Amino acid sequence: MAILFLFYSLFCFSFLSQSFSSSSVHHLCSPDEASALLHFKQSFSYPDDDGYSCANTSPFPKRTSWNESRDCCSWDGVTCDLLTGHVISLDLSCSQLGGSIHPNSSLFQLHHLQTLHLSLNHFTGHIPDFIGNLTQLRELDFSGNYFTGHIPDFIGSLTQLRELDFGYNHFTGHIPNSIGNLTQLRELDLSYNSLGGNIPDVFSNLQELVVLDLSRNSFSGPFPSSILSLGHLDTLDLSSNNITSINESTTTFPSLTTVILSSCELKDFPHFLRNVKTLELLDLSNNKIHGPIPNWFSGMRWDSLWYLNLSHNSLTGHLQHFHYYNLRYLDLKFNFLQGQLPSSICNMSKLEFLDLSRNYFSESVPYCLGSMTKLLILDLRMNNFSGSLPPFCTQSTSLTTIVLNGNRFEGPVHVSLHNCVGLEVLDMGNNAINDTFPAWLGDLLELQVLILKSNKFHGPISTRKKFCFPRLRIFDLSHNEFSGSLPAEVFLNFKAMMKNGTDKGDFRYMTVSNLSFVTYKDSVRLVIKGNEVQLERISTIMTTIDLSSNHFEGVIPKTLKDLGSLWQLNLSHNNLIRDIPMELGQLNTLETLDLSWNRLTGKIPQELTRLTFLEKLNLSQNLLDGPIPQGPQFNTFSNDSYGGNLGLCGPPLSKECRTSDPSHVPQPLESDEEDDSYFASGFTWESVVIGYSCGLVVGTVMWSLMFKARKPKWLVEFLEGAFPKKMRRAQKRRLRRQT
Repeated sequence: MAILFLFYSLFCFSFLSQSFSSSSVHHLCSPDEASALLHFKQSFSYPDDDGYSCANTSPFPKRTSWNESRDCCSWDGVTCDLLTGHVISLDLSCSQLGGSIHPNSSLFQLHHLQTLHLSLNHFTGHIPDFIGNLTQLRELDFSGNYFTGHIPDFIGSLTQLRELDFGYNHFTGHIPNSIGNLTQLRELDLSYNSLGGNIPDVFSNLQELVVLDLSRNSFSGPFPSSILSLGHLDTLDLSSNNITSINESTTTFPSLTTVILSSCELKDFPHFLRNVKTLELLDLSNNKIHGPIPNWFSGMRWDSLWYLNLSHNSLTGHLQHFHYYNLRYLDLKFNFLQGQLPSSICNMSKLEFLDLSRNYFSESVPYCLGSMTKLLILDLRMNNFSGSLPPFCTQSTSLTTIVLNGNRFEGPVHVSLHNCVGLEVLDMGNNAINDTFPAWLGDLLELQVLILKSNKFHGPISTRKKFCFPRLRIFDLSHNEFSGSLPAEVFLNFKAMMKNGTDKGDFRYMTVSNLSFVTYKDSVRLVIKGNEVQLERISTIMTTIDLSSNHFEGVIPKTLKDLGSLWQLNLSHNNLIRDIPMELGQLNTLETLDLSWNRLTGKIPQELTRLTFLEKLNLSQNLLDGPIPQGPQFNTFSNDSYGGNLGLCGPPLSKECRTSDPSHVPQPLESDEEDDSYFASGFTWESVVIGYSCGLVVGTVMWSLMFKARKPKWLVEFLEGAFPKKMRRAQKRRLRRQT
């Protein structure tokens, strides 16, 4: 029995093995389509990444799994019909594919394709007409490539299309009239191309259209009336075109939530908005809209509206009361609005971002503004506000950015600021504030930017035993009446300015409710998740100390040497005395040094030639003597850097040194001793602040706001001028030297 059982077991094992082997070689995908896919893969180059970034995706996740030993229906990016085995979906987005699609490409042998996604690759050239043979296509996404030429007329033969995305390419010419044949189309995205001419009036047949994005092109002329007949429209983005006018419309838009008409040539508020009840986001910024805000607009009751941007227009008159009680983002900067700010603005209790900068608002600020419980960003710069500073953070500690620069505020700094424990940016420059230095602001452990310049501050700057400011990176007290000496230990508290400090300089200065920040190179991206929008930016800001144009006395403390990440130091227009400390040569990231208009004596330390990133040097109008040091950077400075020092000699000055003084040999820089002396300081030129201004935080926020479902697009150029050109050049030089 045992022998019989053994033979029976071997027989069963052999049968099952053969059955398994037979089933394992059976592929659902047809050999012809598998071969076509492999030929399609092999027809392209694989260029190195040049900046595209695909969230949660490795650079080569799909095509690496394609090989003949596996069923092509199991390959990454390939989906088959489970009944017929035909390939019905091909998704090779963000797969590092390059080159052009050949007219005889094997791709066109996949006649059953319903979905074709080739976005975020490096495809070039024209789109072959043969794609028009893929008549079963329902989704076609070629966005984020380098395709050129015209959008071909064959597109009109793909009558089953629901989604068409040709955004972020280099298409030219006009929109073909055949687009009007795509009666099933729900999403059309042709944004970020070079299309021009009038937008054809062919949309009346596209009654299923939900998303229409033609932004960032060169369209001109009037707004097509056929677009205003699309009753199912949810998102409309025609921003950054030359659209001049929009006709009246009687169409009701029961589901329109997003309207972006920024950076056009509009002169009036679009009247079709009267027929919209479900609006959530409206951007009319950077147009030529003039005159007061019409009553019908301010009287609209858009209960779902959370984002409103009317900035960069020519709006006049007084700010009326809005009925948008769920508004979270309000941007009215760069207009001609005037008069007193109505206290009713505080009724928008969910407001998180408020930018009223660069208008003509006057009189005092409503006290309720500082007690809004959700407010994070407040920018009132460059207006005519007067009176005392309002109290801040009386009912909430949410404020992260307060910018009051360029008004006529007076009186002392309100002690309520001590409650703003999350404050990162405080700019009160260019006012008439009269107070001593508010050293208690050092208790705000998140504070990174403090600008008090051009006011009436007076007295010494250190009146407390504990001088904190652990995360401070911009410290600007210039053009005030500060006096006395600054203890050397003050600089030892600026931990964020120290090269090995715990603060790496990642400066997050905007977080709006469910909106969060993420970096994409040097720009900001806007991410849409469902109906949530995320505005993100993290930027490494420069470190600056600006104490110019005050009445400081004493010597320059040697403890400045510890601020190893300092970019700019300006102590000009004060009463500093004695030698320039040779320890300043230890500030090896310094790009600007201004010690002009003081009473400094002695020789220019040879150690300063070690400052290989130094771009601007001003030692003029002092009492310095001896030869000017020669070195890589010093050889680039002109006479202006040394003017008024009658004792200096040698190049670049025409005065020759009469005696051959022995060359000064740089001494080892000591780092273990602190100077107990006090110093005085000041600054002649404006420190360049990167990221402190919340008006530039969002700037001309929305290039393109809506994407295909579940696939948000990157927004770049969100902050124009985030880094001045001069700084960018300096950064390039820094990188070259480091390599």
